[in-house]
Amino acid sequence: MREVGGEVKHAYEKVENLAWSLEESDTGKPVHLRGFPQDLNLKLFRVVCSTADTDYIVTNDATPQQTQAVQQVQGFRWKVEQFHREAQQLTGLEACQCRSRRAQRNHIGCALLVWTSLKAQAKRLWTTLYTLKQGLLDEYMRQQLRSPSIPFQSPA
Repeated sequence: MREVGGEVKHAYEKVENLAWSLEESDTGKPVHLRGFPQDLNLKLFRVVCSTADTDYIVTNDATPQQTQAVQQVQGFRWKVEQFHREAQQLTGLEACQCRSRRAQRNHIGCALLVWTSLKAQAKRLWTTLYTLKQGLLDEYMRQQLRSPSIPFQSPA
């Protein structure tokens, strides 16, 4: 930090270049991010995943935390992100055109029931949700290619 014209200016550094004390490695490092309000207290945690891979997690949670606890919470957040992605991509949730609250609530409820059913079936079959959904219409398509219910006829 330096003072310029009565105003405190922060010297920003790349996260990879920050120096970490032993205590900061365990309990996090207070930081300020460029473009964020000055009074916003953030804490940066460094999580070493392997010898060549390091993740950085920023939180605004002011309660004292250990790096391992933050890493565990981050793992839960990833599960939530994965659920949202699967629910949107596999159930038609993102393509909802409903306007009324009741219709949106019903659509979301049905989509989540579909996701739950797909998840249980995928677990039972030891496959992924995406593979399961891709295979849902395979047998129908084979049957239709062998014997179409609406035969194609070229115009005479």
